[in-house]
Amino acid sequence: MNTKVFPGSPFPLGATWDGEGVNFAIYSENAQGVDLCLFNSTEDEAESVKIRINEVTHYIWHVYVPGLKPGQLYGYRIYGPYEPHNGHRFNPNKLLIDPYAKAVAGTIQWHDALFGYEIGNVEEDLSFSDVDSAPYIPKSVVIDHRFDWEGVQKPKVPYYKTIIYEAHVKGLTMMHPDLPEEIRGTYAGIAHPITINYLKELGITTLELMPVHHFVTDRHLKERGLSNYWGYNTIGFFAPDVRYSATGGLGEQVIEFKNMVKELHKAGIEVILDVVYNHTGEGNHMGPTLSFRGIDNALYYRLTEDRRYYMDYTGTGNTLNAQFPHVLRLIMDSLRYWIVDMQVDGFRFDLASALARELHEVDRLGSFFDIIHQDPTISQVKLIAEPWDIGEGGYQVGKFPPGWAEWNGKYRDCIRDYWRGAESMLAEFAERFTGSSDLYKNDSRRPTASINFVTAHDGFTLNDLVSYNEKHNEANGENNNDGESHNHSWNCGVEGPTDDPVVLELRQRQMRNFLATLFLSQGVPMLLAGDELGRTQQGNNNAYCQDNEISWINWKAADQDLIQFTQKIIQLRKKHPVFRRRRWFQGLPIKGIGLEDIAWFLPDGSEMTEEHWNVDFAKSMAIFLNGHGIHSIGYNGEQVIDDSFYVIFNAFHESLSFKLPGRQYGLKWIKELDTNEIEFEPATYAARESIKVEGRSILLLRAKVKEQVGVSKKVPKGSVRKVKA
Repeated sequence: MNTKVFPGSPFPLGATWDGEGVNFAIYSENAQGVDLCLFNSTEDEAESVKIRINEVTHYIWHVYVPGLKPGQLYGYRIYGPYEPHNGHRFNPNKLLIDPYAKAVAGTIQWHDALFGYEIGNVEEDLSFSDVDSAPYIPKSVVIDHRFDWEGVQKPKVPYYKTIIYEAHVKGLTMMHPDLPEEIRGTYAGIAHPITINYLKELGITTLELMPVHHFVTDRHLKERGLSNYWGYNTIGFFAPDVRYSATGGLGEQVIEFKNMVKELHKAGIEVILDVVYNHTGEGNHMGPTLSFRGIDNALYYRLTEDRRYYMDYTGTGNTLNAQFPHVLRLIMDSLRYWIVDMQVDGFRFDLASALARELHEVDRLGSFFDIIHQDPTISQVKLIAEPWDIGEGGYQVGKFPPGWAEWNGKYRDCIRDYWRGAESMLAEFAERFTGSSDLYKNDSRRPTASINFVTAHDGFTLNDLVSYNEKHNEANGENNNDGESHNHSWNCGVEGPTDDPVVLELRQRQMRNFLATLFLSQGVPMLLAGDELGRTQQGNNNAYCQDNEISWINWKAADQDLIQFTQKIIQLRKKHPVFRRRRWFQGLPIKGIGLEDIAWFLPDGSEMTEEHWNVDFAKSMAIFLNGHGIHSIGYNGEQVIDDSFYVIFNAFHESLSFKLPGRQYGLKWIKELDTNEIEFEPATYAARESIKVEGRSILLLRAKVKEQVGVSKKVPKGSVRKVKA
């Protein structure tokens, strides 16, 4: 191999092939020496070439090696002080993954050599290991960045039209019997027409993928025959994980990922990535030395006053130091890379509060948010926060800046409580159903700031939510001590599987209630993959380590009736803009009196008054949504007009009689949806007519625009009307 080298350039960071050779650049402020190590194959136990990097520009070590091509394997050895008490953990015996590697070949093979200290030494991490880790650590890969996007453009679905489907790359397709076996559980499996057609028929606009950044499976899990299935343990912020590649690990995973995005975009489906920039897979002070720790530990991580130890706002052992300019640059470079090179449409930020921390408190205007706000690329995609971490003051729902949407944990808990019959105020249910104005309105955000969900990867599936009162995480090997103990769930009378037809029917109805509530609520709905077909995790509400049939979607056992119901309710939402308003309801949504766009009714047909809102035993009410009061202008200057709807919620365990409102709200009401019945006969009701509504069910009625009092009959049904701008 030609080992002649040139000084190269400090930018771009990482390994960049220009057609004639490769430029390598890596940042380390406290290093005293850096070696670039080249490998011929993934089987090599030692580097074939070691190149000392002599050029340093503003702490960036760089070199250009002519003749190298895509597929070249490499890593770094970095020299410097090994002084844990001062925050330094340099150890050149440890081969390091490039933080800017665009691909990583293989996965970690756990061995004591991966640790910077001697395992078993009485001095623990204060000791020093001289064993070479190269045979056990995956190598970074030089890639060819070129790809033919065929002119396919991003769908750019506006938030108010967005329907998110949260899925795991492997779990979504691993058990799909109609997919070729060799692509199940991979990016190629998602790109297959069978998968894409299913998503389109379901009505999904946006696929949110759980972490695909190259991640680490913890040693203790591996030794117990488990894995870090969810992937919230990143070690490569630019590299799509090789485990989900059907085509190879020497850069092929990048091409396969891009092709998946391209095929989804062709179908009009966006791709959002769940990203983990708050910590890395290197763990606490007793963790392995894989990348950042050996490159410049004191720079990359938040350390305590005793710099041997790490600040831990994430529960994983460490927290990335997003205060430091270079770490911020790495995060921003990574985001831009996935937007520009990989063409993704947005991000969901895991434990986003941890990124906002300046010193100890959560600062909503932290450097991280300032930089994103002014970045012309990152600020234009969908940005969704998981607005909490485990540190003090970490629960920040409703406190993220304008431009951000948030997972609304308060929506989840409120809707769960309402349908399980817990003591909860109707006032909060009304807030959550109408977009959570109490959380988002005061800072100029809109209802679409609320990402509404009933279930997510972290917790029960929808089926388990109505089948279990308690978690059943024994398979995780932690004596059922892991996972959330307060699930706001109800098993409908029997814990777990049952043959009781009454219980099974109630569970089906409750699942339909949750789905209908989710898709009729203002805000952005997020559906957990598999909930629409009745997926169960057997009561496991923390299946992070279950890379098996506990977590994978069982397509053969799919509940076709539930799928069809979900399709129907999603299409109903898509068809009618009254359920996906771009702006807040006028006035105070929970008052219920004198509002032209929304009104709230008791079962007797009278409008609700202030004293009704804070009654914790009240479980039944109706909501009038005025299709003539949407107050939005379309992109072509048209006023958005829709049919009106009357939504009856009866969470009481017995049937109730509901009296419809007067003629001014609608002359004739058509039965559109009934969660008590999978199939129902068409029915029409007149104003002031009484209707029997079964216990624990939702009845949705529609009044056509032309049949509303005071509405012009010239307005097309369920359509829009041109007005002057």
